[in-house]
Amino acid sequence: MSLLAVDIGSSACKAVLFAVGGEILSQHTSAYTPEFPRPCFAEMDPEKFWHAVCACCRAVVREIIEPVQALCLSSHGETFVALDGNGGLLSPAILNQDSRASLEAAWLEQKIGRKRLFQITGLVAHPMYSIPKMMWLRRHRPEMFGSATRFVTLVGYILQRMELPPHADYSLAGRFLAFDIHKRAWSEEILDAAGIKKDCLPLPVPAGTIAGKLDSRAASELGLPPGTLVVIGGHDQPCGALGVGVIGCGRVSDSIGTYECILAGSDAPVLTDAALAASLNSYCHVVPDKFVTIAYFPSGIMLKWLHDLLYSDGSGQGAAPTTADNIEADHLAFLEAHAPEGPTGLRITPHLIGTCNPEFNPHARGVIAGLNPGSSRSQLYKGILEGLACELALVTEALAESAGDFQDIYVTGGGSRSALGLRLRAALTGRRLHVMGSAEAVCLGTAIVAGVAAGAYQDVAEAVAQVIHEVASVSPSQEVAGLYAEQVKQYRAFRTDMITHFDFATHKEKP
Repeated sequence: MSLLAVDIGSSACKAVLFAVGGEILSQHTSAYTPEFPRPCFAEMDPEKFWHAVCACCRAVVREIIEPVQALCLSSHGETFVALDGNGGLLSPAILNQDSRASLEAAWLEQKIGRKRLFQITGLVAHPMYSIPKMMWLRRHRPEMFGSATRFVTLVGYILQRMELPPHADYSLAGRFLAFDIHKRAWSEEILDAAGIKKDCLPLPVPAGTIAGKLDSRAASELGLPPGTLVVIGGHDQPCGALGVGVIGCGRVSDSIGTYECILAGSDAPVLTDAALAASLNSYCHVVPDKFVTIAYFPSGIMLKWLHDLLYSDGSGQGAAPTTADNIEADHLAFLEAHAPEGPTGLRITPHLIGTCNPEFNPHARGVIAGLNPGSSRSQLYKGILEGLACELALVTEALAESAGDFQDIYVTGGGSRSALGLRLRAALTGRRLHVMGSAEAVCLGTAIVAGVAAGAYQDVAEAVAQVIHEVASVSPSQEVAGLYAEQVKQYRAFRTDMITHFDFATHKEKP
């Protein structure tokens, strides 16, 4: 038997077929491109998500004899789809990166109160969340809003296309900005203030709930046998945390992707004044009766920018990529191999599209300081890694202050392939990093949810013990930390000065 996990990302869908022992049998990725019709808008035809899910599922099972025991779905958060009474589409999916609802988010925070909103939802107001965007629709698209009978998550939309109930697990419901994480139910107080009817929102259920079985039509489109069990997964970050073994207190993960997210598991939400000051997110885990608290910042997006800047003409500019299907990774490996020794002296902030914790300033932008005529592309590459390590140190301190101190971080994601990046992160955070065996932590966590629901594992603890393995560790170097002490101090002062005193819209110092 095998377990099929599908993760619906913001730019691509990935399906991974796992053996019950955790081995990857097959995997496939299908990319798509969001649309940006106006400033601050980010949308996509929901059918693109469905077609990507179908393409991925068909591809991974095409040459596999192992029968699929269960299919489980996870996705990024905040994105939602508006449906009419017949289940028809009323508009494109409004994506999590869409920031049109800044005024509505600010109004809701003022109406409920910043601390009260945090105590109910574990979140601070931000335009990325679903509820402010629904409020925007009510104000600017009243006819369409009035026709909507349901707003569903991406997982919910895919479930509906399978003719299954479009429920939302607690973790994805927790990304709406109206979910009471204590009662595990929609907050009537917030919904009343926002003018949103509870009946329009998906039914919240625990991750691992069995949605049903595939009928012949859906099974044909997905390339799976009719009767295949369909399990509701959850938000990608908690699924990824489960995929590295975060099932309760005492274990912390770091998912190094486009954004870098550090996450701590707990038995209760972390809603302290310190957590609020740092704008941490604390909400339901995909593990029963557990919670996650996260802090995050732009990460891989900065390396992607550098790569595209240097190699967009496809020439390689002196690099010698060795893997045709992963040229970008080879280019970055080339830069890393030629990185200079010691601190670069550069101060590079990764805020290309704004900061995350603790300020959540959408107007901030990335800044590079310290260039000279001798600065090289490899120096720029290492300078970015230094900046990312400095950012991780900042959010690690905030998470430790709120959720309790920790000495070990379990890392996964594309960024974990950079040995230099891991050494810098370990040294500047003062924590030991553990590199996990599976690079597909989100899908592995999603598969664990499927396996528990289908009876392949007795519980998540048994599954974690069976399928999750560490392959390497990186201890913090006091010598490296000492070499970087002055640069770290300069970075923090520079970061604070730029965010506090510089107006990125006018490119002038604030009065």
